[in-house]
Amino acid sequence: RYIELSNGLKALLISDLTQSESNKEPVAKEEEDSSEEEDGDSESTNEDSSCVRKCSSEKQSAAALCISVGSFSDPADLPGLAHFLEHMVFMGSEKYPAENGFDAFLKRHGGSDNASTDCERTIFKFDVQRKYFREALDRWAQFFIGPLMIPDAVDREVEAVDSEYQMAQPLDSNRKEMLFGGLAKAGHPMSKFFWGNAQTLKNEPREKNINTYERLREFWRRYYSAHYMTLAVQSKETLDNLEEWVREIFIKIPNNGQPRADFSDLQDPFDTPDFNKLYRVVPVRKIHALTISWALPPQGKHYRVKPLHYISWLIGHEGAGSILSLLRKKCWALALFGGNSESGFDQNTTYSIFSVSITLSDEGFHNFFQVIHIVFQYLKMLQSVGPQQRLYEEIQKIEASEFHYQEQMEPIEFVANICENMQLFPKEDFLRGDQLMFEYNPEVISAPLRLLTPATANILLLSPEHDGLCHLKEKWFGTQYSVEDIPQEYCDLWAGDFPLNPDLHLPAENRFIATDFTLKTSDCPDTDFPVKIIDNERGRLWFRKDNKFKIPKVYARFQLLAPIIQESPKNLVLFDLFVNILAHNLAETAYDADVAQLEYMLFPGDHGLFIRLKGFNHKLSLLLNLIVDHLANFSTTPNVFSMFIEQLKKTYYIILIKPDQLGRDVRLQILEHHRWSVMQKYKVIMTDLGVTDLMDFVNRFKAELFVEGLIQGNFTSAESKEFLQYFIEKLQYKAPPAEPPVLFRVVELPQTHHLCKVQSLNKADANSEVTVYYQVMRFENEKRLRTAALEH
Repeated sequence: RYIELSNGLKALLISDLTQSESNKEPVAKEEEDSSEEEDGDSESTNEDSSCVRKCSSEKQSAAALCISVGSFSDPADLPGLAHFLEHMVFMGSEKYPAENGFDAFLKRHGGSDNASTDCERTIFKFDVQRKYFREALDRWAQFFIGPLMIPDAVDREVEAVDSEYQMAQPLDSNRKEMLFGGLAKAGHPMSKFFWGNAQTLKNEPREKNINTYERLREFWRRYYSAHYMTLAVQSKETLDNLEEWVREIFIKIPNNGQPRADFSDLQDPFDTPDFNKLYRVVPVRKIHALTISWALPPQGKHYRVKPLHYISWLIGHEGAGSILSLLRKKCWALALFGGNSESGFDQNTTYSIFSVSITLSDEGFHNFFQVIHIVFQYLKMLQSVGPQQRLYEEIQKIEASEFHYQEQMEPIEFVANICENMQLFPKEDFLRGDQLMFEYNPEVISAPLRLLTPATANILLLSPEHDGLCHLKEKWFGTQYSVEDIPQEYCDLWAGDFPLNPDLHLPAENRFIATDFTLKTSDCPDTDFPVKIIDNERGRLWFRKDNKFKIPKVYARFQLLAPIIQESPKNLVLFDLFVNILAHNLAETAYDADVAQLEYMLFPGDHGLFIRLKGFNHKLSLLLNLIVDHLANFSTTPNVFSMFIEQLKKTYYIILIKPDQLGRDVRLQILEHHRWSVMQKYKVIMTDLGVTDLMDFVNRFKAELFVEGLIQGNFTSAESKEFLQYFIEKLQYKAPPAEPPVLFRVVELPQTHHLCKVQSLNKADANSEVTVYYQVMRFENEKRLRTAALEH
């Protein structure tokens, strides 16, 4: 239900009640809740033991509020003020003055809260157990009605903002954004320092006699106005109850009557001499990455067509004829992303960014201009053939199926998404405006496509090889970079009528798109838990038919357990290489399945290869058969092998320089009876491994296996058995002498405290990681275990 309050606030009320429940008396409704709990869908627990069974099946109640103000509105002399205010409003209110009272209230009642500041919007959100929702709404709304923002809290909360800034510094994505924003015209809000830190919010204001506290109050009065706000609430309450609460509580938010901040007149922020250059950057991570970017007119108004989504779907395609397919064949690239993230940085009222980001191999880095040329050739091909209705409708069909059968989001994330949509779309599209493609319009698609030319592109090239060669430093994040003109030979090439590449073409029809959404009739008794339907020396299969959610999807998990993996650190490294190259070999042929919402994941476990699949059941067997076929016929080339050797070196290195990952590795070495460390693996990969080593390992891996699987969803047990049978027939493996261990035992620690200190290997990283590990003995029964967990 959509309502507008007299103070200008707009709200969307979402009730979790089903039609049948909404017509029942309260007592009957409680009985209904109890029967639902017996289905085993337990998502949370309740402090009140008398209603644990009743409440444990209920989703959290949640609310989110979006204000149409963000970092673009920061005053020039106080960078980060919008972000700082987002923190400060939580520091108590006139009605509930305890400084951290709301957080304490939520923690007592199983809730959580968060907030985020973007370029033109700020979002606040929380969730809590249903019976405390009314009180939580009142406490939360006071931050927008009468926040205290006491002066004594300013310095303390500046430290929290500064801490976020410090944690953001080592991330290359943030460093790239800060560097890119600095290319905007002087005076454009894109060039501002959005994060804020102790320097901009405390030290410099004191030096300049700026009263940060008074400026906070001014900013709140100017921008935290009811008519800038959209609210979404979701709970297992009637719509009438929700409306009564919202009207009673949120009508008290003041409306200052001033017009919204409007930056739409500040077009073409990157029409400057600093754009259309080559920027070489020293990254934190030891990777080579290329980003080609264009600044386009804002595209938000074309949400019904979504032109950038159509273009990015083609740019980011990984099937035959795509950019990435050709780059992989040349061993120049490992991954590619093309498009617009739809974050405030990428899309706002002043511009829309379109980027092509490519993770390069070492060989690709040394040929990066040729990589750029391939991207430009593909774009020229798209411009020459123009928008294709067949492809648009294919994407439209995929998006519509995903929307219709999407899984429920956590309520706190759902309302956060909806309250932002309410700022962007008319009310008929609040729920779907960001997800569906409504209408094909070739001219709307062609307009931005025509602007993606070499003459208007900016290039960022990240590589550790730039270290020592980049003498410029970005002010806020300290990113080292250099800038240069694009070489004349390439300017001349791209300015002319360069030929198209015959290896680049549009994708063929997608055979993985589901068209049959029929619910299957069960061929076995209903069960609350999966049951074994196959158990022999070569495999075990568990199955459960979905008769609860009744959606045409299947979830499948397989683990291919092999004793060879744990024999040595060398085998673990070869196993990592094998899984990475297998995924690489699959990427092109399985990409159509991926875009058709058939998800798959391959990853190396400690004792075996894990394969996870989910999606519409109609074509899922095609995907599994494809994976098994590639596994059975695995091969590689020296170039691909070398590319992944270099990539894995960087992966191990990144683990070793990150405090949290290094700490985890050390902890598990202490706890597990036998564990090979990442440092041991790193030493192995620095030795002279070859393709022969890999193929010998893979052949041994496939020779002796035990395959265990679980299938749940819209399949019959007979269809499920065919999955395991395909593994056996295609791989022709033998059973191992003994079933590989999958249950892990850890070292029993002495009954005293222990402290292990590990020095970070990255001296430039100011962040620390603390892990507190509690070891408890096995409990006699599940009830005692659950009781202990609740008390803890």
